[in-house]
Amino acid sequence: MEENKKQALLDERYLKMAAIWSQNSYCKRRKVGALLVKDKMIISDGYNGTPSGFENVCEDENNKTKPYVLHAEANAITKVAKSNNSSEGATLYVTSSPCLECAKLIIQAGIKRVVFSDDYRLADGINLLKRADIEVIQVEVS
Repeated sequence: MEENKKQALLDERYLKMAAIWSQNSYCKRRKVGALLVKDKMIISDGYNGTPSGFENVCEDENNKTKPYVLHAEANAITKVAKSNNSSEGATLYVTSSPCLECAKLIIQAGIKRVVFSDDYRLADGINLLKRADIEVIQVEVS
């Protein structure tokens, strides 16, 4: 029981850190942050934004998100891929529940737990993660 309490506290703290990290995003409509944690170490981080070398403008003139904007989860996963770390068995902390495309990346990256705070407008990403037997937890951050 004590271990569950400790994990719940860690989950909330890492989510708060992901929320702080989301503030690095240049996106106006929605800022999302993600942390990849393995063995109680942050092995990668990400926030939503344009690819490296692109202008830091996420929305077009009609305030629609540009199609090439990367989600926070995708940035964290691709960043760990460029490092010497492995995301196998890691936990992904993300401020918004993953979309379907990010859920596919999460599955392929070997991530075993996803902890999020806010719901994305669609639940298909969460449904796919559950189908892949990935532990999905929604935590309300105070």
